[in-house]
Amino acid sequence: MSITSLVVITGANRGIGLELARHYASEGYEVVGVCRQSSDELAKVARQIIEGVDVTTAEGIAKLKTGLAGKHISLLINNAGLLQDEVLGSIDFDSIRTQMEINAYAPLRVAEALIPLMGQGSKIANITSRMGSIADNDSGGRYGYRASKAALNAFGKSLAMDLKPKGIAVAQLHPGFVKTRMVNFGGLITPEESARGLVEQIARLNLENTGSFWHSNGEELPW
Repeated sequence: MSITSLVVITGANRGIGLELARHYASEGYEVVGVCRQSSDELAKVARQIIEGVDVTTAEGIAKLKTGLAGKHISLLINNAGLLQDEVLGSIDFDSIRTQMEINAYAPLRVAEALIPLMGQGSKIANITSRMGSIADNDSGGRYGYRASKAALNAFGKSLAMDLKPKGIAVAQLHPGFVKTRMVNFGGLITPEESARGLVEQIARLNLENTGSFWHSNGEELPW
């Protein structure tokens, strides 16, 4: 892509989102970081920051659209997410609802709002999780997180089918077990390592493999 290509990343202020922003900025892309609250690290790499955005609300989506008005988006990365746990026997359904709003509904809201700013050759990368795989679930638990990521996978697959005629490709990408605040920094790989893998899979994405569900290491994951 050319130096004028624009990448929009939600949840860009820290963790995987920040490392993705750093990578694309270093490659000459125009990076737009979207977040509730910015960070000094993001300010060093993003060409534009749209903060104070709650992607679960109509007001947040309207603010995002206003901030991007008139631009052409080459790549949208839906990265913002939330991980919580629920215990069978005392399930917190409000927790599940919140995770559905942030992990599933919000990426669909963002994509639907920004599709008019995308065109032939644009891409959407939904940062999901292998925990959204029903076939891969051999440990149970994490009801809200698993369900919300499974829903995101379903939304992403439908987006891929609907947007293929417009020349827009969509992928669902598992970042790996990453050392971020979300998992109390107890992961197996660093955000930098995860970002490198994600970037490779995004580069592979095209209209022939649109709708795929990949691990950041290139493995195709089961639904």
